[in-house]
Amino acid sequence: MESIAIVLVLLLAVVVSSMLVRLSPVGVPAPLVQIALGAAISVGTGSSITLEPEVFFLLFLPPLLFLDGWRIPKEGLFRDKGVILELALGLVVFTVLGVGLFIHLMIPSMPLPVAFALAAILSPTDPIAVSAIAARVPVPKRLMHILEGESLLNDASGLVCMRFAVAAALTGSFSLTAALGTFVWLALGGVAIGIAVTWAVMVAKDAVSRRIGEDTSVQILISLLIPFAAYLLAEHLGCSGILAAVAAGITMSYVEQRGQVMAATRVRRSVVWDTVQFALNGVIFVILGEQLPGIVAGAAEVVRETGHHDPLWLVVYVVAINLALGILRVSWVWVSLRLTLYRAAQKGLTPPRPHRRLVIATSLAGARGAITLSGILTLPLAMPDGAPFPARDLAIFLAAGVIIVSLVAASVGLPPLLKNLELPPETEEATKEDAARIEAAEAAIRALEARMEQADGARETDAEIGARLLEIYRQRIEGRTKTGSEAEELRRMEAAERQLRLTAIRAEREAIFKASRARRLPDDIARKLIREIDLAEARWGA
Repeated sequence: MESIAIVLVLLLAVVVSSMLVRLSPVGVPAPLVQIALGAAISVGTGSSITLEPEVFFLLFLPPLLFLDGWRIPKEGLFRDKGVILELALGLVVFTVLGVGLFIHLMIPSMPLPVAFALAAILSPTDPIAVSAIAARVPVPKRLMHILEGESLLNDASGLVCMRFAVAAALTGSFSLTAALGTFVWLALGGVAIGIAVTWAVMVAKDAVSRRIGEDTSVQILISLLIPFAAYLLAEHLGCSGILAAVAAGITMSYVEQRGQVMAATRVRRSVVWDTVQFALNGVIFVILGEQLPGIVAGAAEVVRETGHHDPLWLVVYVVAINLALGILRVSWVWVSLRLTLYRAAQKGLTPPRPHRRLVIATSLAGARGAITLSGILTLPLAMPDGAPFPARDLAIFLAAGVIIVSLVAASVGLPPLLKNLELPPETEEATKEDAARIEAAEAAIRALEARMEQADGARETDAEIGARLLEIYRQRIEGRTKTGSEAEELRRMEAAERQLRLTAIRAEREAIFKASRARRLPDDIARKLIREIDLAEARWGA
C-alpha cells in the first residue's frame, strides 16, 4: 500500500510541476520545478524512497529510448550522420577520458573507474529539455535534428561506456582488448535483437489483425511492451538492452510506414505515448529532488574524507565539472565544424558558414537530463564483498548538480544567443511538403474520378458532391505550384481559413456540450460527436 501511495504522490508532483511551469512568467524549465517539488516532498515527509538500481533502470530507460528512436526524424539523422556520429561517439569518448581524468585529479578519493563511470553518464544530452527551454526563440530545425540525433546515439554510447567503467570498479581490472570485443558483441547483438523483436511482433500482430480485426487497445498495449521485450531479451543474451531499445524504436518507425494500422489507433497510441513520456521524465526528476537531501548528506561526508571540511566544496566540484564539460564540448563542436567545412571544400562545395552564436548555442544546448539521472541512479549499492560502492553518493550528487546547472545555463543562455539571429531560410522542407501535398491531392483526384466513373446511375447530388471535392483538390494543387508573392498570399489565406475553421469547430463543440449538459443528447452520442470535432480541431490546429 505504501508503494502505491508513493507512486501516486510522485505523479501528483509531476502534474503540479506542469501547472507551475505554465504559471511561471519567466519560463522556468520543468525539470527544475520537479526537482524542487521532490526536495519539498522529502523535507516535508522526512523519508526517502529506497531505489533498486536494476528495477529503476528497467522501468524508465527502455520506453524513453524506444520512443526517442521511434520519433526521431530519420531523414535528418541520415543527412547529418557525419556530424551526429562525431558528437555522439567521438565526443562521448573524448568526454569520458577528459572529464573522467579531471574528476579523479580533482577528487582523488573517487576511484578512477568511478570517475570514468560518472563522466560516461554525464556525456548524454537531453534535447527534450532544450526544446522546452528554446520554445520561445527560433531554433533552426536542422540544429534540433542534430541535437536529437546526437542524444539518441550518445544515450546508448554513454550508457555502454558507463557499464564498462562500473564493471572495472567492481572487478578491479580492465582489458582494452576484451572491452572492444565485448563492445562489438553488445552493440551488434543489441541492435540485431531490437530489430528482430520489433519486426517479428509487428508481422505477427498484422497477421492476427487481418484475421480477426484490429483492437485499438491491444495495439497500444503491444507498442508499450515491445521496448521491454527487446531490452530483457538482449540483457538475457548478454547484449546491450539499451541499444536493443533504441534499435526497436527506429525499426518501429519503418514498420509503421507500411500503413497497416488504423487511423484511430495511431491517434490514441500517440496520446498514450505522450503521456508515458511526460510521466516518466517528470517522475525521474521528482525522484532526484526527493533523493537530493540524502545525497547531499552522503556527498558531504565523502568531501570530508578528501580533507575539505566545508561542504561548499561540493558546489566548487559541480561548477568545475560543468566548465570542463563546456570547454570540451565547445572544442569538439569547433573541430567538428572545421572538418565538415573541409570535407565540403574537398567536394567543391561552398556551404554557408554558421554564425558564431549558432556554434556557441550548439555547445550550450548540451544540457543533461533524464537519461543522465536514470543512469547514475543505477550505480551499484555495494561491491562484491559487501562493502559500499565507493563515492556513490558523491557521484550521484555531482551528476544531479551538473543536470541542474546545465539546465539553468541553457535556460538563461540560449534565448539571448538565438534572439534576432539571422538564419538561412529553410526552404527545402517547405518545398518537400508542397510536393507531398500535391502528390496526395493528385492521388485523391484519381481516386474520386475512378469512383465516379464506376458509380453507375449515380444521383445528380452525388455528382455535384464529387465535382465540389475535385475542385477543392485542384485548387490545392494550383496553389502549391505558385511561387513568390502568389505563394505568400496563398499561405496567408490558408492561415486565415485555419483560424475561421477553428472558430467554427470550437463553436460546434460548445453547442454539443451545451446540449449534453441539458440532457438533450445521450452521452454516447455526445462523446462520439466531440471526438469527431476534436480530431477536426487537431487537423486544423496543426
